[in-house]
Amino acid sequence: AFDAKELYRLIEPEPGKVGHAELLLNGSIKMLADEYPSFNKTPQTLGGTPVKFTLMVDDVDASVARASDAGATVIRPPNDEFHGHRSASVRDPFGHEWMLQKEIEKVAPEEMQRRWNEMVKGSQTTI
Repeated sequence: AFDAKELYRLIEPEPGKVGHAELLLNGSIKMLADEYPSFNKTPQTLGGTPVKFTLMVDDVDASVARASDAGATVIRPPNDEFHGHRSASVRDPFGHEWMLQKEIEKVAPEEMQRRWNEMVKGSQTTI
């Protein structure tokens, strides 16, 4: 769904779990494995994740559609954000959350702060 290229994977003969795999994603190598409870746990086992991966993409809307078609759940649909990015969030079938973004406007930090202040002013919830 994210145009990753698998570099290789190591499969445990029984029961066929991925012990280690490497993906090339936007020029960066990501390492992953199936869950081994004594070593690593998935967000599903943990009841969620505090971590979000951010992936810069050429087309946020198309990337969200591909991710959804591949089994991801759309958490936040594509939207133009105050910080100058078109942004969306999806949760993959393993429970990992991905922010898919494309810069649509250069926003100086001072302007970003001004926009943030306006956005949260009067808001009843914390972002």
